[in-house]
Amino acid sequence: MFHFFFYFFFFFFPPPPPPLFFYNYSYIFKYIIIGDMGVGKSCLLHQFTEKKFMADCPHTIGVEFGTRIIEVSGQKIKLQIWDTAGQERFRAVTRSYYRGAAGALMVYDITRRSTYNHLSSWLTDARNLTNPNTVIILIGNKADLEAQRDVTYEEAKQFAEENGLLFLEASAKTGENVEDAFLEAAKKIYQNIQDGSLDLNAAESGVQHKPSAPQGGRLTSEAQPQREGCGC
Repeated sequence: MFHFFFYFFFFFFPPPPPPLFFYNYSYIFKYIIIGDMGVGKSCLLHQFTEKKFMADCPHTIGVEFGTRIIEVSGQKIKLQIWDTAGQERFRAVTRSYYRGAAGALMVYDITRRSTYNHLSSWLTDARNLTNPNTVIILIGNKADLEAQRDVTYEEAKQFAEENGLLFLEASAKTGENVEDAFLEAAKKIYQNIQDGSLDLNAAESGVQHKPSAPQGGRLTSEAQPQREGCGC
């Protein structure tokens, strides 16, 4: 009888949602990862969220998703990261995920020139389907395979500069610059918030603000320290 009453009570009188101060981050940034099939997009995401290299990384079908909380200028920021499939047959589906992205990681493989040659097409999609303030960072993945390099650092950097992109080379295998890739984009987005060039009230900004009240229940925009973690 007690169990019946317990379930009956909580069915009709569910507990209230947690108060706003339970949020332990100040902002949510939406990211997308784009680029040709096989450049290591999923491996970069896995390395960033799990701090591990996924040696047998399967090709993404449609989209995959991961999250992690980072810190920028003393603010806790939750990254929601959408890893999109690189195959042409999925482009119509994955394009819908560009909408409302605050950041885009555009990835190519430094050992395969064809993936670099296709960057203009990926950039066109990113510019046409995201908002004008979306931060795009160009990432040359597989920097650990220097002996097999087919795209020089200098030419990729020039491409990035000509198109107003952030740029770095990284390795999903060793973890080199993987953290920096996600953090640099977040720093630029946060800077855009601070200088007013990114309107948080715009539906397409890709940023959500989450107030928190770490002390005395008072709502503030300051997030409290939390051990960095991840969830996929």
